[in-house]
Order: sequence, then C-alpha cells, then structure tokens
Amino acid sequence: MKRNVLAGAVAGALLSGLPATAAMAQDDQDTLSTLDRVEVTGSRIKRAAIEGALPVTVIDREQLDISGDVTVADFLRNTSFNSFGSFRPQSGSSAQATAGLSLRGLGSGRTLILIDGRRAPQAASAVVSGIQDLNAIPMAAVERIEILSDGASAIYGTDAIGGVVNIITRKDFSGVEVTAGASNPKREGGETEEGSIIFGASNDRASLLAGVSYSNRGIVFARDRPWSAVGVSTFSNNYVSATPTVANPDPTNARHWKPGSTAAQFAVPGGCSGPGFSLGSGAQGQALCLYDFARVAADEAEVRNSAMFARANYQINDEWATYLNSTVSRVESFGRYAPVPATVFIPPNTPNNPSSSPMFLRHRFDSLGNRDNFVDAHVYDVLFGFNGRMGSVDLDFGIRSSESKSINLGRNYLVIPLAEQFIARGDYNIFRPRQNPANVLNGMKTTTARESEFRIEELFLLANMDLFEMGGGMAGLAAGFEYRSEDYADRYDSLSEGGVIGGSSGNSAAGGRSVRAAFAEALFPVLENVEVSLAGRYDEYSDYGSDFSPKLGLRWQPLDTLTVRASYGEGFAAPNLNILTQATSFTAAAVSDPATCAAFGQAANCSIQIEAYRLSNPTLESEGSKQISFGIAMDPTDWLSFTLDFWNIEIENRIAFFSSQELVQRNLTNRPIPPGLGVFRFADGTIDFVNEGYANQGKIDTRGADLNLTTNFTLGDWGSLRNQLNIGYTDSFKQDGAEQIGTNSAPKYRAQLANSWTYGDFGVAWNLSHIDSHENFLGNGQLASWTTHDIVLTWDAPWNAKLSVGVNNATDKDPVLDPSGGCASDGSPRGYCTQLYDGYGRVPFVRYTQRF
Repeated sequence: MKRNVLAGAVAGALLSGLPATAAMAQDDQDTLSTLDRVEVTGSRIKRAAIEGALPVTVIDREQLDISGDVTVADFLRNTSFNSFGSFRPQSGSSAQATAGLSLRGLGSGRTLILIDGRRAPQAASAVVSGIQDLNAIPMAAVERIEILSDGASAIYGTDAIGGVVNIITRKDFSGVEVTAGASNPKREGGETEEGSIIFGASNDRASLLAGVSYSNRGIVFARDRPWSAVGVSTFSNNYVSATPTVANPDPTNARHWKPGSTAAQFAVPGGCSGPGFSLGSGAQGQALCLYDFARVAADEAEVRNSAMFARANYQINDEWATYLNSTVSRVESFGRYAPVPATVFIPPNTPNNPSSSPMFLRHRFDSLGNRDNFVDAHVYDVLFGFNGRMGSVDLDFGIRSSESKSINLGRNYLVIPLAEQFIARGDYNIFRPRQNPANVLNGMKTTTARESEFRIEELFLLANMDLFEMGGGMAGLAAGFEYRSEDYADRYDSLSEGGVIGGSSGNSAAGGRSVRAAFAEALFPVLENVEVSLAGRYDEYSDYGSDFSPKLGLRWQPLDTLTVRASYGEGFAAPNLNILTQATSFTAAAVSDPATCAAFGQAANCSIQIEAYRLSNPTLESEGSKQISFGIAMDPTDWLSFTLDFWNIEIENRIAFFSSQELVQRNLTNRPIPPGLGVFRFADGTIDFVNEGYANQGKIDTRGADLNLTTNFTLGDWGSLRNQLNIGYTDSFKQDGAEQIGTNSAPKYRAQLANSWTYGDFGVAWNLSHIDSHENFLGNGQLASWTTHDIVLTWDAPWNAKLSVGVNNATDKDPVLDPSGGCASDGSPRGYCTQLYDGYGRVPFVRYTQRF
C-alpha cells in the first residue's frame, strides 16, 4: 500500500503505475501546477496536491494482481486497518453470501464503502447491521482502492465514523485483457478459481470500457478441520419434563406447558443411535443423548461471484461531457447446516409418551436430511451524469439507481405443528427415528423462502469554484446537494412468518425513508506552506430527524520534506432499516454457559445450543461521534518516506448488537443489559431462552496510531528493491469504560511488511502479515500472535503477458486456536476467531494475464 503522497488519481494517470514517493514533491511542483485538478477521497475539492490534511492510503492494481486474492473482500480483510477483523461469508448465517469491512474495529455499519465516490449498495439480506457487501464488487473492475482512515461524515454523511474505502473503477484502458487463475489449498475446501475479460477503446471524443468477471471459493466443512471436527448439541433425542404455565393446565394443550429444567432431561430409550448420535451422562447421572452437528455442517459457505460492468464517457463539446457507469453482479452461495434441531410437545398417554404426564422432546430431526441453504443475490447499479464548466464553476450532477436483490431457499426444514401432530399420533416414531417412512418425513418438512431487496434512488449536484487569492494561492469551494430514497423489504415465507418453522431464524421486515443533504467544503491556503480546510454537512432523515457534521483540517509544511497535518470532525451513523423493522425471530444460538454446560455433563466452557429470539428496536436513534487526528508525512531521503498519524474517536449513544453470548457474559458478570433483552433461566440456573437484539447504549472511546514506512533502493544491475511497512496500532478501545484491547478478538496491533524485488522482467514479492496476541473467548487465558508469509514470483512475458505463481501462508500456519470457542462477534464459536483468521492453510495459486 502506498500512502497518499501523490493523490491516487494523479499517480495512476501520470506515473503509469510506478511507485509514488514523497521525494517527488519539491522537484515536481512546477509540473503539478499545470495538471488537471482531481478529487481525492476525503475531499470534494478538486486540486493538484502532494500530501493533504487527511491520511489516505492508496492500493494500486499491481498490488491486487500479485496478492493471490480473488475478491476485494479477501484483500481488504487482511489490511492493517481491519483492526479486529470483519464478517466473512459463513455457513450457518442468513448473510452467508456477504462480506464486510470494519475499520478501526468499529464495525461494518461504521465503515463507509464508496464506488467512484458514491456509496456502494447495501446488502439486501445481511443479518449484520448495515453491511455494504464487498462481494458484489468485481475485482476485475477495480483500478485502485483509496482508504481514508479518518472520519468523513462532513463529506459523505452516515456510516463514515471509522473511515472510508473508495473503490475506484477502471476507466482509461485500451485493448483487450484476459485473466485466468486458480488456487488449491493444502487442506480440503476453500479452493478458488477466477477469470475475466476486459475491453477498452477510445477516440478524441469518447471512451468505453467493458468487462465480465467470475470467481469462486469452495465450501469448507467443519469435519475437514481438526479444530471444528467435533460439535456437541443437546438437540438430539431427549425427553424434557413439562412445567405448567397456567393454574389448571390441560395436559393435551401445548400452550399450557413449557419445558422444565433441561438438567432433568434424559435420553429416549433406543432413540440415540445412528451416525452422529452418542450416549453421555447428565449432571444427575441419567443417560443423555448427544449429537455431533460438526459431522455434516459447513463453516464457510461456497461463494460464486460473476459480474458485467461498463464505463462510458462522451465529450459533448470543449466544456461538457456525459458519462455512464453500470454494473450488474451476481453472488451465489451454498451453505449446509446440520439437520433441524427443535423442541416439540408430546401429550401424555400417547405412543411416543406412554407416561401420564406431558413431556417435551429436544429432538434432532436427522431423517429429514441436512439443511441446505442456497442464496442468489443480484446487484444492479447504474449512474448517469454530466460534468463540465459553467462560467467559472465546475459542475458534476447526475442520477443513480442501485438495487440489491437476494433470494434464499432453505431445504429440509421442519413444520413444527405438523411434527407435533405426527408425534402425538405415533406416525413419527421417536424410538426409531431413522425407520420412519418417507411419506411421514415429507409431510413434516418444507422448503423455506426469503426474498430481500434494498433499493437506492439518488440525485446529486456538486459545484467546484475558485474564491479569491490568498497568501498561499487560490482559495477553493465545493458545495452540493444530495437526495436519496431508500426502500427495504425482507419477505419470508408465510410459515416462517408464523414462527412454526424449526431450525430457521429470521422474520419479515420492510421500510423506507428519504434523505436530503446539503454540504460545503472550503480550502484556504493562508500561507505558502499553511492550509486550512472547513467542511460541514446537514442530513435530514424522514424517519428520525436530522444530523449536522462539521470538520476542520490543518496542513502545515515547515520543510520541503515534512508535512504536518491535523483534523477535527464530528460524525454520525443512522440506524438501519432492517433492525428498525424486523419481526421477532427464533434462532438456536450456540453459547458457552457454565451452568447449562454442566447440566448436560459437559465441560464448563463447552459450546451448547440454546433457544434465542432476536427482537427489533423501532426506537433506535442515530449515534454520534467526535474524531481528532494528528500526523506527519516525511521524505528525508530519496529512498525513504514515511507517515505517522495519531487518532482518537469517541462514539456516544452507540447502536450495538447484543448477541446471545454477549448477553450471557453480561448476565454472568452482572453488567448492564438493555431493556427488553436478557437471559432467562430456570430455577436451577440453566438457560431457558435469550432475547437478543440492538439497542442504543453507552459509548466507545478508542485511540491509536498508524505508521506507514516505504523504502526504495536502486540496485544497479541487480534491479530494484521496495519495502513497505504498515502498522495499525490501537492503544485503547473502551466500551462503557471497559477496556477491550487485548481481550477476545481485539489485538493491540496488526502489521504488514511487503517486500518486492524487480529484476528486468522478473519480480519476487515476500509479504508478511502479523496479528498481535489477545485473550481467549472466555477471557481466562492468552492466545498467541499470528504471522503468515506470502511469496509470489512474477514474469512479464515478451508476448505481452504476465504470469504470477505464488503461495499464501507458505508455512501452512494454523489459525490461532481457542479451545474455549472463537470470538464473541462470530455469533457461534467455531474453534477460532473467523473474523481475524482463516483456516485455509497453505494456498498455492497461479494467475495468467494476456493483453492484446
């Protein structure tokens, strides 16, 4: 990654991909003064500048090509800015086709993703609030990526608290480029393949770039990794005593009863046989049936990406041009869960309950087959606009339509009322569950359906103009207006809406709102080496109110080789429509709870499934933030340049998701729990159920520093050597005053060291990635740090082609294993923190690109 020493767009246009270094600054001042001015991430003012007041990191196309990654999400997930990791496609999640990014560890909902300066589409069915799906962005269409590691709500509005990632797509390309590649991990699953074709043509008045791309990553099954090969579930085949809920209960009426203490359950005689089932002992010595869900379940879903994209520009006359950007992408995903777990009621004196008392059954409906989920998600994004000059004002205005649509089908799910009827009549035999006839099994199961849509319609106008001459040059102003309508719908099938489906979670939601925004930004070059920038933005939401975000930036260049910069800004993140409107839904959440684990004869730190209900919160408010940054950029020699930036972010009235595991931990440690949420226990202390969901509660206060150091050495006849060191250091991260740094999934720093040696047509890259140590899932032990090595060999062939052969994680490093679980933010402990690490092991890859 290259720090924004020369604005990324200038570097790409003028240097043809050569490394941009701050050593160019003084010698090229005269040249830069004649350049067309460009807009850089974090500012709406077009200018030709070397180092601005805000820290922007630029990732160029060459770095993407030699990485071995086939998606934008895979590449960004490994950067040092993704401090505590981020959501990756997971089997077992209703967002299994989605991938996000979390700058500064603040969450995907506080990281704004842009495509060519406009906000990227939001994932229609993402269970994680506010995710803008990086999987929907085709890798082949990307020219470069600019990461603004500073708050930017004053420029872009909501979600920019943690920073901004701007995906700049290819525009200036002539000819044809064909790319194909593949990888084959040493360990089973997770293999990749990719391909793309890009065409570009231009003349004096028009240019066109179009392309198609495809990539695929295979599914990873839990059984194929030693750390996840065994999973214990008490949803197997156990009787549970019934407890009355009314004064005079009817023994045949399920509504009059609820399951009693799970500690007193016992195995159904003869009903705990077959693959995956085993007998154990409960806390009171009774026989207990257990089920190994890891035998068939997958950890990571299969994800297939395909896309078509086009960029066109036409010069109407000397002053005006029109442009069109369009993308159609498709993400298909397959995930597999273990067969349906459910708790069903059995009346007394019936074939499956010969006793005189009603019973409940915690059952694994293994005969129905595995739950297979298929996701088919599409994104349609079209932007049409004009840019030109009217008098002394540069104008850019246009319209944009963006639509995300997703269809999720789930096979082999259970209709609980039908199952209870078949069990009460004896049609379904719980003593010999694998011997039940096909017509009975087919009569109990169903295919679930979910259709999700998130649509954005947008109008925008931006004006750039010079104001007046100052001591350091011409003052500039950018001002504009935006209107955006958002419509969200998440429709489940009627049986899921009715809450009668076993083994499924989620419920329907729908809503819409409009957003109006006005913004202005001014740049004042007070002296030749001093600049002051001011920005402000007013956003008005139709559903909850308005927010105002100001920003102040300072830039001082006391030496030709030294730039000092600082900024102060305020930001906000609006509550997302999905969490405002979603109906209550059931999930069989996996938690670690000592009392419940002990009741099933398991170790106190086991992972055990419990009943949980996810609630919406229509009273959510926006959260606000304050950010301060200070830094230097220096190029003391012609072979060395570096930047060092310190930052501090405060978030109040934060919107937080309280998972079942988080609520269990708070319950065990007597920490505050938001109203309406909580852990509900039986009299013996075991968990009855958990209410999880979102709430405005407390604050976040975090601070840290980013160091980026680059060296360039000319080795004469031996070529050239380039080294880049990036360190993202988080000194403190406090939630409600409690320090999180060093705790589970919150490492103190992440670092990357990229070394590249070029010799003629050949190149060698050796990249190291390091994640600091942190506590385990339960907070009672320390996990080791993690360092991986990636090696890539490249050859620029004489027939205008490039061949890359490499291996990621060359030493076959395991993820940092955590016997007590993984990370709380995963939602389901998987043996390691999937947001920080991957379990692919050594991954050899090859990529070939041919240009015509």
